[in-house]
Amino acid sequence: MTWLADLYFTHPFWIWLAVGGVFLAVEIATGTGWLLWSAACAVVVALLSLVLPVGPMVHLLIWAVLSIATTLTARRYLPRNISGDGPDINDNLARLIGHQGDVVEAFRNGQGRVFVDGKEWAAVSTDGDAPKLDDKVQVISAAGTILQVKTA
Repeated sequence: MTWLADLYFTHPFWIWLAVGGVFLAVEIATGTGWLLWSAACAVVVALLSLVLPVGPMVHLLIWAVLSIATTLTARRYLPRNISGDGPDINDNLARLIGHQGDVVEAFRNGQGRVFVDGKEWAAVSTDGDAPKLDDKVQVISAAGTILQVKTA
């Protein structure tokens, strides 16, 4: 066990850098967001070990305090959704809202078919009008696979 202590006292920078690398590898594998801060704090302690030659317990205490502080701060102040408040770009229906299209089947009883963004969709008219063939419509909302449209 003394070889481990000797290794730490001679190379604390590399030990903490390796600890940070392990935390980062686990974070990349899991994608939880919790271990990223511990990995960053291990790198900070590695840099501090170059200028602050104290024992491993002090380094461990610094790492623990920094990890807790950065994790709590990140959870409190960083947004959970970094893409903003806009629609999910992977939701192919929500991204159609606001787009214009052409009527490809005349509306009867408020229902018809429209061609929007390169694809034909079932649609319901929301404004009470019955759009005719080749009329322009605008997508108001989407429910399931049915678009709600109004005359543009």
